[in-house]
Amino acid sequence: MFFIVFVNLVGFGIVIPLLPFYAEHYDASPDQVTLVMAVYSLAQFATAPIWGRLSDRFGRRPILIVSLAGTLVAYLWLAFAANLTDLFLARTAAGLMAGSISAAFAYVADVTDETNRAKGMGLIGAAFGLGFIAGPAIGGILAGADLATTNFQLPAYAAAAFSGAALIMTLAILKESLSGEARQRMASQSRDAHRQAFRRTVNAKSVRVMIILTFLAVFVFAGLEATFAMWTERKFGWGVLQNGYVFAFLGLISALIQGGLVGRLSRRFGELGMIRQGFVALAVGLALLPAASNLPLMIGALIIVTYGFSVVTPALNSALSLSAPKDVQGGVLGLGRSASTLARAAGPAGAGYLFAYIGKDWPFLVGAAIIAVVLAFTLVKGSDWVRRPDA
Repeated sequence: MFFIVFVNLVGFGIVIPLLPFYAEHYDASPDQVTLVMAVYSLAQFATAPIWGRLSDRFGRRPILIVSLAGTLVAYLWLAFAANLTDLFLARTAAGLMAGSISAAFAYVADVTDETNRAKGMGLIGAAFGLGFIAGPAIGGILAGADLATTNFQLPAYAAAAFSGAALIMTLAILKESLSGEARQRMASQSRDAHRQAFRRTVNAKSVRVMIILTFLAVFVFAGLEATFAMWTERKFGWGVLQNGYVFAFLGLISALIQGGLVGRLSRRFGELGMIRQGFVALAVGLALLPAASNLPLMIGALIIVTYGFSVVTPALNSALSLSAPKDVQGGVLGLGRSASTLARAAGPAGAGYLFAYIGKDWPFLVGAAIIAVVLAFTLVKGSDWVRRPDA
């Protein structure tokens, strides 16, 4: 599962530094650029819970297969985009077919327990990070450093090839994680009974709070991702290649944290301690970024932000999965992904508005303020909805 997510995320990472410049190539304004970034997540928001619940009923592997095949087609559409409308449609299609992420998290929940759940979620997060090491660097190299001669098609073809490789791996080597007994139980259970169980779980206070916190963390981080390339273009005169290298470096940092550090942090601090740590780092890093007048200061601020996001997301995913019965785990994790993807739509849209109409630094400053409020909430109320490390 780790390797499949990694290969698929390489393809996803390839197009991330490309999209802002691809949209500007078709005369998009800054707020339209961020909407091109956001529409993927808006579409994913609509389908993530559906993919998750389908994986509860039919298994994780079939959903991965269908989703990866659809992602491959969407990248090919991106390569053939002839105008801004095509860009919007291609990214919408990719978002609608992005069920592989919900299925991957549910797969990890199937094969882990309370003692190693955060570590398992961290490994999937590390696969994300590693995908962002190779993906943006490959995308930047294929697109080129000169904005006047940027190749927009070749990176999209490469992204399709990586999704195709992930599809082949899923077909050839991945075993189903959801037992036949569990699938039979789901098949025999009436839809009304399953919906009632799902609603009971979602109505639990701990589940609702974690979904809201997931939304806010991703909302702020996605705003940073969507505006960063435009920010560096205006501040340092950078293009696709330079931004690709920065995203790759941050992917390496994220992979090291989630693959090697999250398990130890979970054992020492528990989910609540990791969540608080993550929000502190996010707030500090975002507040420092506008003051970064040179490369070392900028990289330092980004490392702090990356640490925060890399710690808080697996902690929230772990706590969310541990709050859900196994029969509805895929659906609940899909709902968590839905909150995340809604944030990835709203975050870039909000950040794009701030960037275009108030100033280039304001997405980071407003994000820091939001996270500071969230941090205060976790300090006061966190023990009410997240178990302590020794619980």
